[in-house]
Amino acid sequence: MRQDHGAAPDLSPAAARPASAWALSDGKAGDELQCVAVIEALGLRPEIRRVAPRAPWAWLAPRGPVDPADAPDRPGSPIGGAFPDLLVASGRRAIPYARAVRRLSGGRTFTVILKDPRTGAGAADFIWAPEHDPLRGPNVLTTLTGPHRLSPQRLAAARSAPPQPLADALPGGHGPRVAVLVGGDSRRHRFTAAAIDDFCARLASLAATGVFLMITTSRRTPPALARAVRDLAARHGGYLWDGAGENPYPAMMALADAVVVTTDSTNMIGEAAVTGRPVLTFSPGPDDRKTRFLLEALKRRAVVHEFTGKLAGDAYPPLNSTPIIADAIMRAYAQARAPRATLASPRN
Repeated sequence: MRQDHGAAPDLSPAAARPASAWALSDGKAGDELQCVAVIEALGLRPEIRRVAPRAPWAWLAPRGPVDPADAPDRPGSPIGGAFPDLLVASGRRAIPYARAVRRLSGGRTFTVILKDPRTGAGAADFIWAPEHDPLRGPNVLTTLTGPHRLSPQRLAAARSAPPQPLADALPGGHGPRVAVLVGGDSRRHRFTAAAIDDFCARLASLAATGVFLMITTSRRTPPALARAVRDLAARHGGYLWDGAGENPYPAMMALADAVVVTTDSTNMIGEAAVTGRPVLTFSPGPDDRKTRFLLEALKRRAVVHEFTGKLAGDAYPPLNSTPIIADAIMRAYAQARAPRATLASPRN
């Protein structure tokens, strides 16, 4: 099941709709954000549930059982209380818990897993996976980019009313503005001293052409890189969010004429593509297979360009997989519930 990016879906099927939803993960920011984004796109308020299994149960995930201390009848269980109509889970350690809720609810809870659970397509009622993952099946949807919270409505609102510190920092006139999304060290990427120097030199070259830089770092940004971009913003008059006050990220994306993003996060690359503005990528080291797959696919669509210290590329139709994923989930949920609704209906 594969769908291309398109317009926002009609989320009003005649069949029953879910009234409650859990966003289940181990609290990792990227995983939790994607769960929340999908649930919000369905018009629901997510209830955040976080798992933290002990050893050896954490080591056995995703194939092993739930930590016995987290059984639903135990105090403080992350899957305790009334089960929801819909559960959206992401992350290796959350998979046993999603399976348990599906089983213990007797199938009443419709389960969704984001990204390949590594246990097969039968792990949930519905699975979304990025196209670079090999998992396929009748209940599996693949898209090029992943779900996120940057809806067109949210970007429009942020553009019209950015947080005051960002609004105050914007220069007068209509010169180019570039959002700079700075990631950090990951399993496959390391920002060495040489990579930091190279990245900041390219940003300095861009700023020297009159481009205004709007910079944000992440939780994974190493201290040396954070210091380097802070000093660069101070030298060139750019804006750097220091983590205080309202998060300006949506406004930065909405106001940007281009987006510079480091390739250690495919989530950040996918979010940048929703702007419809050129995405300029910097790799701190060799990219892994899934990142190369994504970058090559986006290059073919003229979305992504290598960041050399100069602006490049043109506008394009924004890529937004979130409403497509939400629509597919809603349709699968309605289909799963339709037989029950028929059986429960009164006879004439």
